Amino acid sequence: MPDYAVTAIGRDKPGIVAAISRVLLELKGNIEDSRMSILRGHFAVMLIVRVPGGTGDEDLSQRLGAVRDELGLEALTYNPVGESAEARPTASHVVSVYGADHPGIVAGISAVLAAEGVNVTDLETRVGGSPDAPIYMMLIEVALGDASADQVQSALAAAAADAGVEVSMRELGAEAL
Repeated sequence: MPDYAVTAIGRDKPGIVAAISRVLLELKGNIEDSRMSILRGHFAVMLIVRVPGGTGDEDLSQRLGAVRDELGLEALTYNPVGESAEARPTASHVVSVYGADHPGIVAGISAVLAAEGVNVTDLETRVGGSPDAPIYMMLIEVALGDASADQVQSALAAAAADAGVEVSMRELGAEAL
């Protein structure tokens, strides 16, 4: 059974999840992994879906295209990804970042994590505070792998000083998973 990555984005409205999942069910597809969220008034969908081997690209294209058109979505795509051979890395730590909003925070922190060989398993950002004093908040779940927690914390501290933000890292408790 082939796996597909299905992505969609469009102005948020009720029924997006229902319409996409209905079509996938009609094709006897199973949603195996998903992430969906509202981002500034747009609803974003990312799915890994397993469909029966007899389901053709033309059928997927036609049915998902109809959902896109019916709901006025800006994009609804699918791409074959093959069967998932590896399990996703298990997050071991959480990195929290807070500070005055400015460009480059995500790029700087993620560059440090990449340089240390740390895998980002989940990342969420928000801007809070007030319009005249916006506060950038980022929460990152990471899998340290072979990286030393002390070394990663040290590298993050240096990046935080450069970016003018506060960064902390803590072990992710089993109850949070």
